[in-house]
Amino acid sequence: MSQDTEVDMKEVELNELEPEKQPMNAASGATVAAASDAEKNGLVKIKVPDNEAEEAKFTGLSKEELLKVAGSPSWVRTRWVLLVLFWLGWLGMLAGAVVIIVQAPRCRQLPTQRWWQKGALYRIGDIQAFQAQEAGKLTGLTEYLDYVSTLKVKGIVLGPVHNNQKDDLAETSLQQIDPAFGSNKDFESLLQSAKKKSIRVILDLTPNYRGQNSWFLPTQVDTVDTQMQAALKFWLEAGVDGFQVRYVENLTNASTYLAKWQNITQNFGEDRLLIAGTDSSDLQQILKLLNSTEDLLLTSPYLSSAGFTKEHAKPLVTEYLNAAGNHWCSWSLSQAGLLTSFVPASLLRLYQLLLFTLPGTPIFSYGDEIGLEAAALPGQPAEAPVMLWNESSFLSTSRPSSGSVSANMTVKGQDGIPGSLLSLFRQLSGLRSKERALLHGDFHALSSGTGLFSYVRQWDQNNRFLVVLNFGNVRVPATLEADSLPSSASLPAKAELLLSTEPGRKEGVSLELQQLNLEPNEGLLFSFPSVA
Repeated sequence: MSQDTEVDMKEVELNELEPEKQPMNAASGATVAAASDAEKNGLVKIKVPDNEAEEAKFTGLSKEELLKVAGSPSWVRTRWVLLVLFWLGWLGMLAGAVVIIVQAPRCRQLPTQRWWQKGALYRIGDIQAFQAQEAGKLTGLTEYLDYVSTLKVKGIVLGPVHNNQKDDLAETSLQQIDPAFGSNKDFESLLQSAKKKSIRVILDLTPNYRGQNSWFLPTQVDTVDTQMQAALKFWLEAGVDGFQVRYVENLTNASTYLAKWQNITQNFGEDRLLIAGTDSSDLQQILKLLNSTEDLLLTSPYLSSAGFTKEHAKPLVTEYLNAAGNHWCSWSLSQAGLLTSFVPASLLRLYQLLLFTLPGTPIFSYGDEIGLEAAALPGQPAEAPVMLWNESSFLSTSRPSSGSVSANMTVKGQDGIPGSLLSLFRQLSGLRSKERALLHGDFHALSSGTGLFSYVRQWDQNNRFLVVLNFGNVRVPATLEADSLPSSASLPAKAELLLSTEPGRKEGVSLELQQLNLEPNEGLLFSFPSVA
């Protein structure tokens, strides 16, 4: 090996000898000699190049070589093909997106809704009877706001609670709380507590609520109007969300005054409400009051009139809706009374379902959620009944009762019990305040069997609802005919049963709509998706 190619040598010691090659024990001299021989035999010197373990380094193509390859015809064609494919793919995806957007159903523009259009209202006409205390005041009412919140209502209609000397206009002050109920400061405190719980407060300002004529004498109407305008402004400044006046059929030129008072509330803020109540069930008189001003809610006994029977439910409701036109409706059975005063107990659940699912604002009185019944002494007009919070509620007052009270008649006895009237009220109120089809959806009545009233509520691509009500006292098949419905509101073959007003039905299951049979006084609520 020449000197130019010679590399440094490394010694590699082979320390491990095979067992059969290791020296045997002997005398010391022999041992030393053997060890010496073993040392000589176990050492081997070999030459290993330093750069043998180094990996070969790839330096790549030079710039000139890369340019030469990139400029070759084959690579030029390849680049052009890839570029064309990229842009074709991009344009294809863009065209597909445009087609999807164009063909997709367009969403309807959501209507502007006021707070009173988004849920039910809850009337507390007699705050002492509501608290089941003879000396119940506004301060005590604050403790019941948590319960009102569980009902999922949007506001309470309170009072009247102003100072009213019976039939004495000079001694009546619409701006002063009657000392029997508390003070103006107590009322303002109640307002603040209610607002913290997102509960609006509507104040009943019916002037002569303790007297024979709610509006005093006809010759005093101008003085009443002056006091009313001042009171509206006073309580609006205090934070009231709206007002109610009742028995407007006794108010001379009611339409004129309602329009004037509505202007005051609306000028203060568009979210202020005016409710008018009448004892008239005549549709023409009701429409005259409705047309007097925009955004007026009107309560009346229209749905509890003698003509509202199982055969006339559909025509009466549809006639009212068609006559009202674009005017927002409200639904109740009277301007102040309880449901039990107008319908038998067997129909309470059905009427709750009806009022909560019609297009408009449902208005209830305290106690409607548990089926509270009014009571009267013989020969005396019915007083506001004591709210049955528990079995002993009526014992704390001197008001008349309808007899003994069982647990299932009270709030305590119905609270949290599946199938109770209170649970049904809460369930329907929750649906009414969150489902768009029930909030502001279209209304389409269906042709159905004898004694049945059925309709569809729908809004755009949201879940739709089918309501079927049996006002009769016999079991009947539901022959639902959707021929009169627009194509956008067609019925499916099956729909999910959300609830029944009668026990025994399994909820949450899908039922054949053409094979329905309803029990006496039963109402069914179905849900089904929209079809694009």
